[in-house]
Amino acid sequence: MSINVTNDADFKKIYNATFQLLFKVSYRIVNDDDAAEDLVHDSMIKMHEKEMCFPSVDEAKYWLICVVKNASLNYAKRKTREKHAYERVLKEESKKVESGETALLKKETRKKTVVALNKLPVNLKMVLVLREYAELNYKEIGRVMGISEGNVKVRVFRARAQLSKLIGEDDVYLP
Repeated sequence: MSINVTNDADFKKIYNATFQLLFKVSYRIVNDDDAAEDLVHDSMIKMHEKEMCFPSVDEAKYWLICVVKNASLNYAKRKTREKHAYERVLKEESKKVESGETALLKKETRKKTVVALNKLPVNLKMVLVLREYAELNYKEIGRVMGISEGNVKVRVFRARAQLSKLIGEDDVYLP
């Protein structure tokens, strides 16, 4: 049974089966709800415009994950370049919002984690994003990234080790 995206029922089936997962992947790369949603929708539109057919919903999912991942990485690079350009021109300090001690500690920990995650090489960052945020298993990650399951395990281990070093375990708030 083939899945044809030009068929409304098949398209809805793919959309409903993959949207949340694709959104999680994109959000962890771009850190912006609206942008992540737009990138997922753009990827769905691209799939529809190409009038693609897939042997199963899973095959469509893997194709869409690759498309969303690449679109999100491109978006994040573009936003980083824009941010640096604005900072050079404006030299504006970021505003700090005071809140309760616990909320502040949590916020700082999240920031440190995001900063550390963004410092990882792309191949290590992507396996962590797909593993921790998209909740894919090693086999699925291997399919998405085009590497073996064993290589995925090695990359996840290395990514976690590097992340731990970058964050510094004594420097984070764990509730």
